[in-house]
Amino acid sequence: MASTRLRTSSGESPLEERFLATRALTEALAAPLSESDATIQSMEDASPAKWHLAHTTWFWETFLLRDNLPDYTLHDERWPFLFNSYYEAEGERIGRFSRGMLSRPSVDEVLDWRTAVTQAMGELLGDPDLAPLIELGVAHEQQHQELLLTDIKHALFQNPLGPAMFDAQLPAAEARERGWTEHPGGIGAVGHKGEGFSFDCEGPRHRVLLEPFALADTLVTNAEWDAFIADGGYENAALWLSDGWAWVQENRISAPLYWRDEDNGPEQFTLAGWQPRDPHAPVTHISYYEADAFASWAGGRLPTEFEWEAVARGQHAEEAPAHEPGEGNQLDAAGPVHPVGSPGLFGDCWQFTRSAYLPYPRFQPAEGAVGEYNGKFMSGQFVLKGASCATARGHSRASYRNFFYPHQRWQFTGLRLAKDI
Repeated sequence: MASTRLRTSSGESPLEERFLATRALTEALAAPLSESDATIQSMEDASPAKWHLAHTTWFWETFLLRDNLPDYTLHDERWPFLFNSYYEAEGERIGRFSRGMLSRPSVDEVLDWRTAVTQAMGELLGDPDLAPLIELGVAHEQQHQELLLTDIKHALFQNPLGPAMFDAQLPAAEARERGWTEHPGGIGAVGHKGEGFSFDCEGPRHRVLLEPFALADTLVTNAEWDAFIADGGYENAALWLSDGWAWVQENRISAPLYWRDEDNGPEQFTLAGWQPRDPHAPVTHISYYEADAFASWAGGRLPTEFEWEAVARGQHAEEAPAHEPGEGNQLDAAGPVHPVGSPGLFGDCWQFTRSAYLPYPRFQPAEGAVGEYNGKFMSGQFVLKGASCATARGHSRASYRNFFYPHQRWQFTGLRLAKDI
Protein backbone atom coordinates (compact mmCIF):
# COMPACT_ATOMS: atom_id res chain seq x y z
CA MET A 1 0.00 0.00 0.00
CA ALA A 2 1.44 3.37 -0.95
CA SER A 3 2.41 5.85 1.76
CA THR A 4 2.09 9.62 1.43
CA ARG A 5 4.53 11.75 3.35
CA LEU A 6 4.70 15.53 3.54
CA ARG A 7 8.22 16.96 3.29
CA THR A 8 8.99 19.13 6.29
CA SER A 9 10.72 22.48 5.94
CA SER A 10 13.21 24.10 8.29
CA GLY A 11 12.09 26.43 11.01
CA GLU A 12 9.08 24.43 12.18
CA SER A 13 7.94 24.67 15.77
CA PRO A 14 8.14 21.57 17.99
CA LEU A 15 4.36 21.22 17.75
CA GLU A 16 4.47 21.41 13.94
CA GLU A 17 7.23 18.80 13.89
CA ARG A 18 5.23 16.46 16.13
CA PHE A 19 2.13 16.90 14.00
CA LEU A 20 3.97 16.09 10.76
CA ALA A 21 5.94 13.22 12.29
CA THR A 22 2.77 11.71 13.75
CA ARG A 23 0.91 11.90 10.45
CA ALA A 24 3.86 10.31 8.64
CA LEU A 25 4.26 7.49 11.18
CA THR A 26 0.59 6.50 10.90
CA GLU A 27 1.00 6.07 7.16
CA ALA A 28 4.30 4.21 7.53
CA LEU A 29 2.63 1.73 9.91
CA ALA A 30 -0.08 1.00 7.33
CA ALA A 31 2.27 0.90 4.32
CA PRO A 32 2.90 -2.90 4.37
CA LEU A 33 -0.82 -3.67 4.13
CA SER A 34 -2.72 -4.57 0.99
CA GLU A 35 -6.11 -3.05 0.22
CA SER A 36 -7.72 -6.23 1.57
CA ASP A 37 -5.57 -6.22 4.72
CA ALA A 38 -6.50 -2.63 5.43
CA THR A 39 -10.24 -3.20 5.03
CA ILE A 40 -10.93 -6.26 7.20
CA GLN A 41 -12.42 -6.03 10.70
CA SER A 42 -12.03 -9.09 12.92
CA MET A 43 -14.32 -8.07 15.80
CA GLU A 44 -16.36 -5.11 17.02
CA ASP A 45 -13.63 -4.00 19.45
CA ALA A 46 -11.19 -3.62 16.54
CA SER A 47 -11.33 -1.38 13.47
CA PRO A 48 -9.85 -1.74 9.99
CA ALA A 49 -6.51 -0.06 9.34
CA LYS A 50 -8.15 2.02 6.59
CA TRP A 51 -10.71 3.24 9.10
CA HIS A 52 -7.93 4.35 11.48
CA LEU A 53 -6.25 6.26 8.63
CA ALA A 54 -9.56 7.95 7.86
CA HIS A 55 -10.84 8.55 11.38
CA THR A 56 -7.69 10.37 12.47
CA THR A 57 -8.06 12.55 9.38
CA TRP A 58 -11.73 13.17 10.15
CA PHE A 59 -10.67 14.39 13.61
CA TRP A 60 -8.39 17.10 12.17
CA GLU A 61 -10.90 18.10 9.52
CA THR A 62 -13.83 18.25 11.94
CA PHE A 63 -12.40 19.87 15.06
CA LEU A 64 -9.67 22.02 13.53
CA LEU A 65 -10.20 22.82 9.85
CA ARG A 66 -14.01 22.95 9.66
CA ASP A 67 -14.35 25.06 12.79
CA ASN A 68 -11.31 27.32 12.49
CA LEU A 69 -10.28 27.77 8.85
CA PRO A 70 -12.54 30.27 7.04
CA ASP A 71 -14.16 28.98 3.86
CA TYR A 72 -12.83 25.44 4.40
CA THR A 73 -14.84 22.89 2.44
CA LEU A 74 -15.10 19.26 3.57
CA HIS A 75 -13.20 16.86 1.34
CA ASP A 76 -16.36 14.76 1.01
CA GLU A 77 -19.54 15.64 2.88
CA ARG A 78 -20.55 11.95 3.06
CA TRP A 79 -17.48 10.76 4.90
CA PRO A 80 -18.13 12.13 8.42
CA PHE A 81 -20.94 9.56 8.74
CA LEU A 82 -18.40 6.83 7.95
CA PHE A 83 -15.50 7.97 10.11
CA ASN A 84 -16.97 9.58 13.23
CA SER A 85 -16.29 7.18 16.09
CA TYR A 86 -18.44 7.90 19.14
CA TYR A 87 -19.01 11.68 19.22
CA GLU A 88 -22.76 12.07 19.73
CA ALA A 89 -22.46 15.83 19.29
CA GLU A 90 -21.26 15.23 15.72
CA GLY A 91 -24.40 13.37 14.73
CA GLU A 92 -25.25 9.92 13.44
CA ARG A 93 -22.57 7.50 12.25
CA ILE A 94 -22.17 4.02 10.86
CA GLY A 95 -22.35 1.18 13.38
CA ARG A 96 -18.99 0.20 14.83
CA PHE A 97 -19.51 -3.42 13.83
CA SER A 98 -19.95 -2.34 10.17
CA ARG A 99 -16.62 -0.57 9.67
CA GLY A 100 -15.22 -3.64 7.93
CA MET A 101 -17.95 -3.38 5.28
CA LEU A 102 -16.53 -0.14 3.91
CA SER A 103 -14.88 -1.28 0.67
CA ARG A 104 -15.17 2.35 -0.49
CA PRO A 105 -13.56 4.83 -0.26
CA SER A 106 -10.38 3.03 -1.28
CA VAL A 107 -7.13 3.25 0.66
CA ASP A 108 -5.66 5.52 -2.01
CA GLU A 109 -8.65 7.87 -1.71
CA VAL A 110 -8.19 7.98 2.06
CA LEU A 111 -4.47 8.68 1.64
CA ASP A 112 -5.26 11.52 -0.77
CA TRP A 113 -7.63 12.93 1.83
CA ARG A 114 -4.92 12.62 4.48
CA THR A 115 -2.49 14.58 2.29
CA ALA A 116 -5.03 17.33 1.66
CA VAL A 117 -5.90 17.67 5.35
CA THR A 118 -2.26 17.61 6.45
CA GLN A 119 -1.44 20.38 3.98
CA ALA A 120 -4.47 22.46 5.01
CA MET A 121 -3.48 22.15 8.67
CA GLY A 122 -0.33 24.13 7.87
CA GLU A 123 -2.40 27.31 8.12
CA LEU A 124 -3.43 26.53 11.71
CA LEU A 125 -0.35 24.97 13.27
CA GLY A 126 1.16 28.32 14.22
CA ASP A 127 -1.96 29.62 16.01
CA PRO A 128 -1.22 29.62 19.77
CA ASP A 129 -4.93 29.67 20.62
CA LEU A 130 -5.35 26.32 18.84
CA ALA A 131 -2.24 24.70 20.33
CA PRO A 132 -4.14 22.78 23.08
CA LEU A 133 -6.56 21.29 20.55
CA ILE A 134 -3.68 20.42 18.19
CA GLU A 135 -1.87 18.71 21.09
CA LEU A 136 -5.04 16.69 21.70
CA GLY A 137 -5.19 15.78 18.02
CA VAL A 138 -1.60 14.54 18.04
CA ALA A 139 -2.23 12.44 21.17
CA HIS A 140 -5.44 11.12 19.60
CA GLU A 141 -3.65 9.99 16.45
CA GLN A 142 -0.89 8.37 18.53
CA GLN A 143 -3.55 6.32 20.30
CA HIS A 144 -4.85 5.17 16.93
CA GLN A 145 -1.35 4.19 15.84
CA GLU A 146 -1.33 1.68 18.68
CA LEU A 147 -4.84 0.54 17.84
CA LEU A 148 -3.93 0.14 14.17
CA LEU A 149 -1.12 -2.26 15.12
CA THR A 150 -3.12 -4.27 17.65
CA ASP A 151 -6.24 -4.40 15.47
CA ILE A 152 -4.42 -5.66 12.38
CA LYS A 153 -2.56 -8.18 14.54
CA HIS A 154 -5.91 -9.59 15.67
CA ALA A 155 -7.18 -9.63 12.09
CA LEU A 156 -4.13 -11.41 10.66
CA PHE A 157 -4.32 -13.93 13.52
CA GLN A 158 -7.67 -15.11 12.13
CA ASN A 159 -5.95 -16.25 8.94
CA PRO A 160 -4.89 -19.93 9.10
CA LEU A 161 -1.78 -19.01 7.10
CA GLY A 162 -0.52 -16.87 9.98
CA PRO A 163 0.66 -14.03 7.72
CA ALA A 164 3.33 -11.62 8.89
CA MET A 165 2.74 -7.88 8.61
CA PHE A 166 6.49 -7.26 8.82
CA ASP A 167 9.17 -9.67 7.60
CA ALA A 168 11.70 -9.24 10.39
CA GLN A 169 13.60 -11.05 13.11
CA LEU A 170 12.28 -10.34 16.60
CA PRO A 171 14.82 -9.45 19.30
CA ALA A 172 15.37 -11.90 22.13
CA ALA A 173 14.41 -10.89 25.66
CA GLU A 174 17.01 -10.80 28.41
CA ALA A 175 16.39 -12.73 31.63
CA ARG A 176 16.08 -10.35 34.58
CA GLU A 177 15.94 -11.20 38.26
CA ARG A 178 12.97 -9.72 40.10
CA GLY A 179 13.49 -7.12 42.78
CA TRP A 180 11.05 -4.97 44.71
CA THR A 181 10.68 -1.25 45.28
CA GLU A 182 9.31 -0.60 48.75
CA HIS A 183 7.11 2.37 49.60
CA PRO A 184 6.58 3.33 53.26
CA GLY A 185 3.05 4.61 52.69
CA GLY A 186 1.65 7.98 53.68
CA ILE A 187 0.02 10.83 51.81
CA GLY A 188 0.78 10.80 48.10
CA ALA A 189 -0.05 13.28 45.36
CA VAL A 190 -1.36 11.81 42.09
CA GLY A 191 -2.72 13.18 38.86
CA HIS A 192 -1.32 15.53 36.26
CA LYS A 193 0.65 18.49 37.60
CA GLY A 194 -0.55 20.87 34.93
CA GLU A 195 2.74 21.06 33.03
CA GLY A 196 2.39 20.10 29.38
CA PHE A 197 -0.40 18.16 27.72
CA SER A 198 -2.63 15.65 29.49
CA PHE A 199 -6.05 14.12 28.94
CA ASP A 200 -8.86 15.46 31.12
CA CYS A 201 -9.19 12.16 33.00
CA GLU A 202 -5.65 12.55 34.43
CA GLY A 203 -6.71 15.34 36.77
CA PRO A 204 -7.30 17.18 38.93
CA ARG A 205 -4.20 16.41 40.97
CA HIS A 206 -5.21 15.26 44.45
CA ARG A 207 -4.02 13.49 47.58
CA VAL A 208 -4.35 9.80 48.34
CA LEU A 209 -3.53 7.70 51.38
CA LEU A 210 -1.13 4.84 50.68
CA GLU A 211 -0.47 1.94 53.01
CA PRO A 212 3.05 0.42 52.95
CA PHE A 213 3.55 -1.70 49.82
CA ALA A 214 6.15 -2.99 47.40
CA LEU A 215 6.07 -2.95 43.60
CA ALA A 216 7.98 -5.47 41.47
CA ASP A 217 10.67 -4.04 39.22
CA THR A 218 10.04 -6.60 36.48
CA LEU A 219 6.99 -7.65 34.50
CA VAL A 220 5.57 -11.17 34.77
CA THR A 221 7.12 -13.33 32.02
CA ASN A 222 5.95 -16.04 29.65
CA ALA A 223 7.88 -18.62 31.67
CA GLU A 224 6.04 -17.62 34.84
CA TRP A 225 2.75 -17.85 33.00
CA ASP A 226 3.67 -21.33 31.76
CA ALA A 227 4.15 -22.34 35.39
CA PHE A 228 0.74 -20.88 36.25
CA ILE A 229 -0.85 -22.99 33.50
CA ALA A 230 1.07 -26.13 34.49
CA ASP A 231 -0.16 -25.73 38.06
CA GLY A 232 -3.79 -25.69 36.89
CA GLY A 233 -4.23 -21.92 37.07
CA TYR A 234 -7.05 -21.90 34.52
CA GLU A 235 -8.77 -24.81 36.28
CA ASN A 236 -8.78 -23.56 39.88
CA ALA A 237 -11.92 -21.53 40.57
CA ALA A 238 -10.50 -20.38 43.93
CA LEU A 239 -8.04 -18.10 42.11
CA TRP A 240 -10.62 -16.30 40.04
CA LEU A 241 -13.13 -13.52 40.52
CA SER A 242 -16.64 -14.81 39.96
CA ASP A 243 -17.07 -12.89 36.70
CA GLY A 244 -13.62 -14.04 35.60
CA TRP A 245 -14.35 -17.69 36.27
CA ALA A 246 -17.59 -17.44 34.30
CA TRP A 247 -15.65 -15.81 31.43
CA VAL A 248 -13.05 -18.61 31.48
CA GLN A 249 -15.73 -21.31 31.41
CA GLU A 250 -17.92 -19.68 28.78
CA ASN A 251 -15.04 -18.91 26.40
CA ARG A 252 -12.91 -21.99 27.20
CA ILE A 253 -9.89 -19.82 28.01
CA SER A 254 -6.75 -21.81 28.77
CA ALA A 255 -3.87 -19.49 27.82
CA PRO A 256 -3.13 -15.88 26.82
CA LEU A 257 -4.35 -14.73 23.42
CA TYR A 258 -2.03 -15.65 20.52
CA TRP A 259 -0.46 -18.67 22.27
CA ARG A 260 -0.24 -22.17 20.86
CA ASP A 261 1.88 -25.26 21.57
CA GLU A 262 3.20 -27.13 18.54
CA ASP A 263 5.29 -30.27 18.18
CA ASN A 264 8.33 -28.07 17.62
CA GLY A 265 7.69 -26.06 20.78
CA PRO A 266 5.58 -23.21 22.16
CA GLU A 267 4.74 -20.40 19.74
CA GLN A 268 3.17 -16.97 19.83
CA PHE A 269 1.54 -15.01 17.02
CA THR A 270 3.24 -11.67 16.41
CA LEU A 271 3.30 -8.92 13.81
CA ALA A 272 6.12 -10.97 12.27
CA GLY A 273 3.85 -14.04 12.09
CA TRP A 274 4.15 -17.15 14.25
CA GLN A 275 7.37 -17.08 16.28
CA PRO A 276 8.89 -19.24 19.04
CA ARG A 277 7.60 -18.05 22.42
CA ASP A 278 10.40 -16.36 24.34
CA PRO A 279 10.24 -17.53 27.99
CA HIS A 280 11.98 -14.37 29.24
CA ALA A 281 9.70 -11.91 27.44
CA PRO A 282 6.84 -10.28 29.36
CA VAL A 283 3.52 -12.05 29.03
CA THR A 284 1.03 -9.98 27.04
CA HIS A 285 -2.50 -10.14 25.66
CA ILE A 286 -4.10 -11.11 28.94
CA SER A 287 -7.33 -9.84 30.47
CA TYR A 288 -7.84 -8.19 33.84
CA TYR A 289 -9.41 -11.44 35.01
CA GLU A 290 -6.28 -13.39 34.08
CA ALA A 291 -3.94 -10.82 35.63
CA ASP A 292 -5.86 -10.88 38.91
CA ALA A 293 -5.95 -14.69 39.01
CA PHE A 294 -2.21 -14.93 38.35
CA ALA A 295 -1.45 -12.40 41.09
CA SER A 296 -3.50 -14.48 43.55
CA TRP A 297 -1.68 -17.65 42.47
CA ALA A 298 1.70 -15.93 42.87
CA GLY A 299 0.91 -14.79 46.41
CA GLY A 300 0.72 -11.14 45.48
CA ARG A 301 -1.81 -8.74 44.06
CA LEU A 302 -2.21 -6.10 41.40
CA PRO A 303 -1.08 -2.59 42.39
CA THR A 304 -3.49 0.29 42.60
CA GLU A 305 -3.01 3.00 40.01
CA PHE A 306 -1.95 5.34 42.84
CA GLU A 307 0.74 2.97 44.09
CA TRP A 308 2.11 2.57 40.58
CA GLU A 309 2.14 6.33 40.01
CA ALA A 310 3.82 7.06 43.35
CA VAL A 311 6.72 4.76 42.48
CA ALA A 312 6.90 6.13 38.93
CA ARG A 313 7.26 9.64 40.36
CA GLY A 314 9.97 8.58 42.81
CA GLN A 315 7.82 9.28 45.89
CA HIS A 316 8.98 6.13 47.69
CA ALA A 317 12.19 7.59 49.16
CA GLU A 318 14.10 10.82 49.53
CA GLU A 319 16.22 11.50 46.45
CA ALA A 320 14.61 8.57 44.59
CA PRO A 321 14.66 9.40 40.88
CA ALA A 322 11.45 9.37 38.89
CA HIS A 323 11.09 6.82 36.12
CA GLU A 324 11.42 8.45 32.70
CA PRO A 325 8.24 7.93 30.62
CA GLY A 326 10.21 8.08 27.40
CA GLU A 327 12.44 5.13 28.26
CA GLY A 328 11.85 1.44 27.67
CA ASN A 329 10.59 -0.51 24.67
CA GLN A 330 8.15 1.82 22.90
CA LEU A 331 7.17 2.71 19.33
CA ASP A 332 9.74 4.75 17.37
CA ALA A 333 9.24 3.56 13.79
CA ALA A 334 7.15 1.17 11.73
CA GLY A 335 8.05 -2.43 12.49
CA PRO A 336 7.00 -5.63 14.26
CA VAL A 337 6.74 -4.22 17.78
CA HIS A 338 7.07 -6.89 20.46
CA PRO A 339 7.77 -6.95 24.23
CA VAL A 340 11.36 -7.72 25.25
CA GLY A 341 11.44 -6.97 29.00
CA SER A 342 13.20 -3.61 29.10
CA PRO A 343 14.03 -2.08 32.51
CA GLY A 344 11.91 0.65 34.10
CA LEU A 345 8.17 1.05 34.53
CA PHE A 346 7.38 2.19 30.98
CA GLY A 347 7.32 0.15 27.79
CA ASP A 348 6.70 -3.43 26.64
CA CYS A 349 3.10 -3.71 27.83
CA TRP A 350 0.33 -1.81 29.57
CA GLN A 351 0.09 -2.98 33.18
CA PHE A 352 -3.21 -3.77 34.84
CA THR A 353 -4.01 -2.16 38.16
CA ARG A 354 -6.81 -3.09 40.52
CA SER A 355 -8.24 0.45 40.26
CA ALA A 356 -11.56 1.06 38.60
CA TYR A 357 -11.55 3.75 35.93
CA LEU A 358 -13.51 6.44 37.76
CA PRO A 359 -13.37 10.26 37.88
CA TYR A 360 -10.94 11.92 40.26
CA PRO A 361 -12.32 14.33 42.89
CA ARG A 362 -13.53 17.57 41.25
CA PHE A 363 -13.23 16.10 37.74
CA GLN A 364 -15.05 18.02 35.03
CA PRO A 365 -15.09 16.90 31.36
CA ALA A 366 -14.02 19.42 28.74
CA GLU A 367 -16.68 21.50 27.05
CA GLY A 368 -18.00 20.62 23.62
CA ALA A 369 -17.69 17.44 21.60
CA VAL A 370 -14.12 16.78 22.76
CA GLY A 371 -15.55 16.44 26.26
CA GLU A 372 -16.83 13.03 25.12
CA TYR A 373 -13.22 11.81 24.81
CA ASN A 374 -12.85 10.17 28.24
CA GLY A 375 -15.44 11.02 30.85
CA LYS A 376 -18.37 9.10 29.42
CA PHE A 377 -16.40 5.84 29.52
CA MET A 378 -15.92 5.87 33.31
CA SER A 379 -18.02 2.79 33.94
CA GLY A 380 -17.04 -0.86 34.31
CA GLN A 381 -13.41 -0.50 33.19
CA PHE A 382 -10.00 -0.83 34.87
CA VAL A 383 -6.97 1.45 34.75
CA LEU A 384 -3.71 0.35 33.14
CA LYS A 385 -0.44 2.22 33.60
CA GLY A 386 2.84 2.59 31.74
CA ALA A 387 3.13 2.17 27.98
CA SER A 388 3.46 -0.71 25.53
CA CYS A 389 5.82 -1.60 22.70
CA ALA A 390 3.13 -0.16 20.38
CA THR A 391 2.81 3.16 22.25
CA ALA A 392 4.42 6.12 20.51
CA ARG A 393 7.43 7.20 22.55
CA GLY A 394 6.61 10.41 24.41
CA HIS A 395 2.88 9.69 24.47
CA SER A 396 2.64 8.36 28.03
CA ARG A 397 3.51 9.78 31.47
CA ALA A 398 3.16 8.84 35.13
CA SER A 399 -0.37 10.26 35.36
CA TYR A 400 -1.57 8.56 32.14
CA ARG A 401 -4.69 6.42 32.63
CA ASN A 402 -5.32 3.81 29.96
CA PHE A 403 -8.52 1.80 30.45
CA PHE A 404 -10.17 -1.37 29.20
CA TYR A 405 -13.02 -3.68 30.13
CA PRO A 406 -11.94 -6.65 32.27
CA HIS A 407 -12.41 -9.27 29.51
CA GLN A 408 -10.50 -7.44 26.77
CA ARG A 409 -7.02 -8.66 25.86
CA TRP A 410 -6.22 -7.86 22.23
CA GLN A 411 -3.99 -5.00 23.37
CA PHE A 412 -0.41 -5.45 24.63
CA THR A 413 -1.59 -5.89 28.23
CA GLY A 414 0.43 -7.53 31.01
CA LEU A 415 1.07 -7.17 34.72
CA ARG A 416 3.53 -6.15 37.38
CA LEU A 417 3.02 -7.67 40.84
CA ALA A 418 2.57 -5.73 44.07
CA LYS A 419 2.44 -6.86 47.68
CA ASP A 420 1.65 -5.46 51.11
CA ILE A 421 4.50 -4.89 53.54
